[in-house]
Amino acid sequence: MIVEDLPEQVRQHVREARRKGLRVGCVPTMGALHQGHSSLIERAREECDFVVTTIFVNPTQFLPGEDYTRYPRTLESDLRCCADTGADLVFTPQTDHMYPDNAQTTVQPGKLAEVLEGVIRPGHFAGVTTIVAKLFAVTEPDAAYFGQKDFQQQLIIRQMVRDLKLPVEIVTCPIVRELDGLAMSSRNRYLSAGERSAAVELSRALAEASRLAAESTLDSLQISERMWSLLQSSGQLEVQYAVLADPETLEHPVQRTSGGRAVALIAARLGTTRLIDNELLRFS
Repeated sequence: MIVEDLPEQVRQHVREARRKGLRVGCVPTMGALHQGHSSLIERAREECDFVVTTIFVNPTQFLPGEDYTRYPRTLESDLRCCADTGADLVFTPQTDHMYPDNAQTTVQPGKLAEVLEGVIRPGHFAGVTTIVAKLFAVTEPDAAYFGQKDFQQQLIIRQMVRDLKLPVEIVTCPIVRELDGLAMSSRNRYLSAGERSAAVELSRALAEASRLAAESTLDSLQISERMWSLLQSSGQLEVQYAVLADPETLEHPVQRTSGGRAVALIAARLGTTRLIDNELLRFS
């Protein structure tokens, strides 16, 4: 496995792979890798001939007061994970490689970034789209792999790729969960033992929303209210949103139609840790 921190060197390796006729896959990450990330690399390994994983804690997607400085940086174990799961190249740039002092250009997302996470974390998605565009420019992938857990993020990146005519296929991979249902996240390591027990309420509320969509006649607002009530009953969660939305546009509330689809999305604070989760639903 090759490890490079210079964009020019990464581009050379990728172009050499392309000259050999290899399909290039990219898995962008911020490190602190877990089994969810491993599943992305493994999917890329299955579908591509040359797999690039990027590890970069991107400062522009953190708001003032968020956890940029304490975000876990575990490069040694991350590299072992990449090697074990089949990455061919790992790109580990320094901040000034991606944001030189004279950098001025950013990518501004549109309507998809103005709801849910975009309301609570204004400017976050501009940081995401800007760094992903930069990583695509360096790694020149045929396909890029993202997790469903960041549901709004993957929609916005899909939109960016369409709008900017980037020749990259965006592949969204299923959420990987702990045995008790908690969605795997690098930030789970912030949770105390008591908070960890309460965190599973997110997946339980989503499971109830899925059950109600399939087995009841409740409309989306009523199901959302049920999720909210379940989350609040834990006594530890500060719920920021719990909604059913259109899985393509994120418009909410979504109309209930027989066989129709929706996505249930939750964000909540647990102590100092912010958690998000989601579940795709189908109405009976």
